[in-house]
Amino acid sequence: MADRQVLESFKLELGKGLTLGRSSASANAKALIVLGITVAGVLILAEATRRRRRRSKKVAVEHFGAFVERFELPPSPQPPPPAARHTLADLKFAISDNFEIKDYVAGYGNPDWQRTHEPASRTAVVVSMLLKHGATCVGRTVMDELAFGVTGDNSHYGSPINPELPSLAAGGSSSGSAVAVAAELVDFALGMRDQEIEDRQVLESFKLELGKGLTLGRSSASANAKALIVLGITVAGVLILAEATRRRRRRSKKVAVEHFGAFVERFELPPSPQPPPPAARHTLADLKFAISDNFEIKDYVAGYGNPDWQRTHEPASRTAVVVSMLLKHGATCVGRTVMDELAFGVTGDNLHYGSPINPELPSLAAGGSSSGSAVAVAAELVDFALGTDTVGGVRIPASFCGILGFRPSHGVVSTIGVLTNSQSLDTIGWFARDPSILHCVGHILLQSSSVGLKRTRRFILADDCFQFLRVPMQKTVHVLSKAIENLSGYQPMKHMNIGQYIMTNVLSLKEFVEPSTKKQLCTSTLKAISSAMLLLQRCEFKTNHEEWINTVKPRIGIDISAHVLAAVNSTHENMKSLYKVRIEMRNALNTLLKDDGILIIPTVTDFPFKRDSKKKMIREIEDRLYTLLSIAGMSGCCQVTIPLGKHEDYPISISYIAAHGADKFLLDTVLDMYPSLQEQITIASNLDPAPDINGDMDAAELLKEKGNAAYKGKQWNKAVSFYSEAIKLNNANATYYCNRAAAYLELGCFQQAEADCNQALSFDKKNVKAYMRRGTSREMLLCYKEALQDFKHALVLEPQNKTALAAEKRLRKLVG
Repeated sequence: MADRQVLESFKLELGKGLTLGRSSASANAKALIVLGITVAGVLILAEATRRRRRRSKKVAVEHFGAFVERFELPPSPQPPPPAARHTLADLKFAISDNFEIKDYVAGYGNPDWQRTHEPASRTAVVVSMLLKHGATCVGRTVMDELAFGVTGDNSHYGSPINPELPSLAAGGSSSGSAVAVAAELVDFALGMRDQEIEDRQVLESFKLELGKGLTLGRSSASANAKALIVLGITVAGVLILAEATRRRRRRSKKVAVEHFGAFVERFELPPSPQPPPPAARHTLADLKFAISDNFEIKDYVAGYGNPDWQRTHEPASRTAVVVSMLLKHGATCVGRTVMDELAFGVTGDNLHYGSPINPELPSLAAGGSSSGSAVAVAAELVDFALGTDTVGGVRIPASFCGILGFRPSHGVVSTIGVLTNSQSLDTIGWFARDPSILHCVGHILLQSSSVGLKRTRRFILADDCFQFLRVPMQKTVHVLSKAIENLSGYQPMKHMNIGQYIMTNVLSLKEFVEPSTKKQLCTSTLKAISSAMLLLQRCEFKTNHEEWINTVKPRIGIDISAHVLAAVNSTHENMKSLYKVRIEMRNALNTLLKDDGILIIPTVTDFPFKRDSKKKMIREIEDRLYTLLSIAGMSGCCQVTIPLGKHEDYPISISYIAAHGADKFLLDTVLDMYPSLQEQITIASNLDPAPDINGDMDAAELLKEKGNAAYKGKQWNKAVSFYSEAIKLNNANATYYCNRAAAYLELGCFQQAEADCNQALSFDKKNVKAYMRRGTSREMLLCYKEALQDFKHALVLEPQNKTALAAEKRLRKLVG
């Protein structure tokens, strides 16, 4: 092909409309271009051959073909203590081949560019900024030549290997940077953003640098080309993958094992020196602990789970009292943990710092607000950890992560140096795996608590509260009962309806109670307590932080923003009533429990929910959580969360509540009976359900009739017994289960009633009574959507059923 044809072809492909200048320069231009094509062809063939030969597994594992050049640019020195370490300390990053480094030549993805340019006289601004903040640059990565292209392939340096699927392209133009991050070779990387500069302009600037003596036209073209190069570098987009994003996307096993996303900041506060022998060593010697992001440390800024809070506040002038006490007794503080923003929320997810990974089951939420502290303990990163509990911030994550969690009596442990959410509800709690450590930490922090070990203990089981729990009694109540039987000084467990007791003794609560039937008494009472608790929290949060919220307008997560908005829009009209409920609740619980009583309730109503910070928390689930948490929350009594193993792979727990001020007594009780509890948990987990026995049908019918007679006589327990015996003889009769469900409803045993209706419907899909009774059970358990569906099913079968029509109308209002 003639030179002129080669030149025309080259111009059509690379620079449509590109003018090479006057005819006098044409010959030189043609010669240079032909020579360039020839050399480029040789280089391309050589590089392609080399790339094919070096695709060994070792190279792929080492760097996945991501780098053009490896080097190390050290970060700025760390500031001396007690100043905080640099933000990006210990993180490594890479840069695309178009970022300048002083004394290096940026190759722009092309060896000819690198060959014809001088080393840079300065380092790119963005790179200098990252080095200044503690990151280390470890090399320059492959990119599409001249920042063109979408495949990420480079004819000179090869194609970086996509770690997700090696047979697929990595994509361009910043392919090497993306691969370096995805392959975990670096923590983050910089690349270039496409600015859609016209081909002609880029080619002109490139040829001005490459082809000395090649005339492109007037002198103004040269200036424009150089300007475009500067503009191209200036508009380079920074593709920094922040640590929180990296944690969400990679979820590598190594990272999970190291810290499970529990920490916001790692540091070490050494304990007080050990006393010289023969004095005893400090009580907490050799133990490590972590603190939530709302505990102040001198010369550090407590972030309160939100970067905007941290940005707008000064370093603390003192260390929180409880932290100082623990350091004084020999423990070492190793960092600050993730929490729900502003101590709101129940999921433990944080928009800015990510979602700590629940070691019990990574797909589940860790629970909040003190999620990071719970995860740090459950993952054995620390021996114990501190968090705050306002409306469940310690108890929820302790339950979800399967560890011990203690919420002390309100006002017993000092909150000086801890950021406030709601002063009437805030308490400082702690987590531990070992009951002896929980006990030891408690006896250090509870110095003003005078109630100690008692010879006798009374256990009161709140039967109505256990109707919310979707776990077999065999794994909860039965375990507790057996554990108590084996211990001396423990009285047999008594049963009561705590909802009825509270309604009778907390008269000021009536202002917050919704109209209900006798069957709904427990549900409506606990809902009223939780409503009062949340109103009190909102009003006090507004007083404490409304000015900051309105001034700073912080960026907060979707769930937290709903809480903050509700707080800022709240009014103080019924504050006196709220404080009165709080006082009466404490008096009622103290009267019931005295100094030797322990109330047993489930910690939470639901299994841990799925871990997904992108979805909004379902209000119905959140409301159910608060119903049980409000008992200790509003009374200010102490509560301990105790893990009871697992059910269907979900961690389960129960809680003990003792009178206000009986904290040491409660901790002593847990330490004393924990071995017996563990023994019974093991036995219960190994038990298989007893097989049902098919018996004589006439005998079963006779037992059913006896059950019906007992039911009509309002002898509900007897009715349940007769129906149960009938089921043992014939376990495939829908009527027996449906009738027993009716008796359970009268007793307020909603969980059992629902289970019986499920069984009845498995045998008879058209059993209207089963749908009606299951709907009632679910309504009592606050599962309004499911209840609505049941009554709809009943209406399909019996369209004129007045009870079902009324229930559907009522539930539509609750759901809608």
